[in-house]
Amino acid sequence: MASPLRSPASASLLAVRDLQAWYGESHILHGVSFDVAQGEVVTLLGRNGAGKTTTLKSIMGVVPRREGSVAFEGDETVRMSSYRIARLGIAWCPEERGIFSSLNVEENLMLPPKVRDGGLTVAQIYELFPNLQERRRSQGTKLSGGEQQMLAIGRILRTGARLLLLDEPTEGLAPVIVQHIGRTIHALKAKGFTILLVEQNFRFAATVADRHYVMEHGRIVDMIANTELERNMGKLHEYLGV
Repeated sequence: MASPLRSPASASLLAVRDLQAWYGESHILHGVSFDVAQGEVVTLLGRNGAGKTTTLKSIMGVVPRREGSVAFEGDETVRMSSYRIARLGIAWCPEERGIFSSLNVEENLMLPPKVRDGGLTVAQIYELFPNLQERRRSQGTKLSGGEQQMLAIGRILRTGARLLLLDEPTEGLAPVIVQHIGRTIHALKAKGFTILLVEQNFRFAATVADRHYVMEHGRIVDMIANTELERNMGKLHEYLGV
């Protein structure tokens, strides 16, 4: 089994070991191993096709085939169905956002069931995203891209999940909205949430994350602490091709 590149700090909330994943005959993940500690914000960085989104989907159990180990709070989940994984307290915000266009903002927020205690109330979500309160009676189709992203994140905060998987939350958004998403991630961390973030924009990731795992060809190839980012910038540019 591959040795994980990990922080030696506290015990892992999420421990991924030798994770393999396939879509049909295509072998996408090749022994991914990493850890996320309680209260951390951790990013998966890498070029397009590196396997970052597949890693999130594999943690949630929504890939056709996966092998290895994914332990959450010590519970092995790799043989669980996705709905059982969600009930443990893991929530996924996909890049596509999945907003129901026929429902208004408040109906979208209320749609996911609570899986555990400790979720945010609708009022608390509106405090994080005042735009949503102003647009609470607007249909999903009437929202801007930034408002849809706020709604997609807000929707999973009601559920009681403590580990949030966010896939490209800043993709295609205006700088002012990106800054708002960054402030939201800091606020969620302060409330005790743990976040695993897939990001192409490593400059944004550097403003919110504690650590960064770099992926290439379906593998974790490096781990860089955010405090070491400047010193490793040349290496990171080489990894990401920027």
